[in-house]
Amino acid sequence: MLLNYKPKRFVYLVAIAAALAGLLFGVDVGAITGALPFLKGDFHLDDQQQGLIVSSVLIGAVVGTLISGFISRRYGRHLAILISSIIFCIGALLSAFATSADMLIAVRIFLGIALGLASFTAPLYLSEVAPKKIRGALIALYQFMITVGIFAAFVSDMAFTPSGSWRWMLGITFVPAFIMFLSVLALPKSPRWLMLRGEREETMSVLRRVRHDDEVIPETDEIAESVKHARGALGAFSIKGFKKLLFLGVMLQLMQQFSGMNAILYYAPTIFSMAGFATPEQQIWWTMIIGLVNCLTTIIAIAIVDKLGRRPVLFFGSTVIIISLILLGLAFHVGMQLHVMQVLAVVCIMTFIFGFAISLGPVIWILCSEIFPLQGRDIGVTFSTASNWICNAIIGFFFLGVLHKLGPAGSFWMFSGIGAITLWFFAYFVPETKGVSLEKIEQNLIQGKRLRHLGADAPQA
Repeated sequence: MLLNYKPKRFVYLVAIAAALAGLLFGVDVGAITGALPFLKGDFHLDDQQQGLIVSSVLIGAVVGTLISGFISRRYGRHLAILISSIIFCIGALLSAFATSADMLIAVRIFLGIALGLASFTAPLYLSEVAPKKIRGALIALYQFMITVGIFAAFVSDMAFTPSGSWRWMLGITFVPAFIMFLSVLALPKSPRWLMLRGEREETMSVLRRVRHDDEVIPETDEIAESVKHARGALGAFSIKGFKKLLFLGVMLQLMQQFSGMNAILYYAPTIFSMAGFATPEQQIWWTMIIGLVNCLTTIIAIAIVDKLGRRPVLFFGSTVIIISLILLGLAFHVGMQLHVMQVLAVVCIMTFIFGFAISLGPVIWILCSEIFPLQGRDIGVTFSTASNWICNAIIGFFFLGVLHKLGPAGSFWMFSGIGAITLWFFAYFVPETKGVSLEKIEQNLIQGKRLRHLGADAPQA
């Protein structure tokens, strides 16, 4: 097992059930990617309308994220995930029966609320339940489930593409949504949330289910000590360095989104069409390969993130992303009339997916779930996750226009420039949190250590 630490098996069952929220996130991304070309024909959509259908769910996700902090703190992480699964079930069925573009947009905004709730709460819940020695891997499981969902949706898209059945592409998401609903019913409450409510005995009861006996009392005492100075969610702003953490969380999510990943995912068929793959079957086939690479690479990330650490993985993946985007832009600049350029484009897209899936995809969610102090964790994750969805919506709505205005070469070179800035930011601001307890990270913050030095063994600022 990772780092020779063997947690209770129940920990993995809890992690998988919570990470199903990521599966639904991925299923929605993959489903709309395959359905969009057929929606365009049935509803006679222009670029702006296509962008609105893609981004509408992201607009709803911003709303869902903004209310997540209140629901999660007041009623618990468990209930927030449960509510999101119910909305997913309803939204999936309504999407399948949409009779107009306007109705579909409205339904996807509703679905987005569930995405916002789930994307906020699931990584937060996992960070508070997972043992610190495998916390990164279990939070990365959320991102892995996103990739599984994307790939599963692409496979579904491939099956329904010959018939053009976009209603089935969207409606079939009801199945994983209902499975998630049933699974979440078995989840325990977050021990850290219980301690915030003053329920020490129930906190210990949950910890006994997810920790070995010798870990329960020390961790309970550590959580209790952290809670002693809690002053409410808004009181977090009075914590020394908390505003810096908000800046870090927002910037991490912004850089993840503007890496170009979702631009490629949402509009993969369009990009492959520009690369010379003319038929819908060819475009969906290569899109499905993207999903497979994304999924398999995230397994590697889960295996190494608690072994190598967050920073080395981010540096490696970001470098791969930058090089891939530069070469991808070059392939489109030279032109797809040359077969070698077509091959280069495919290789670069797959290499880009590899670079993202091994680094920015999982590690950003891990860091944003780890860095905030307990009393400000809800509001901190609210801000960072909301910024993720806002940037995601911007990409979803505007990328087609940017692609047609700058061309594919200019668009990908733009993303490579952002990647270079991202690499610099990681080097100077991102801490190494591997194997560090959430409470120790909080202590380092209160002691005035710089963002880069929030790890337990980092030197004083």
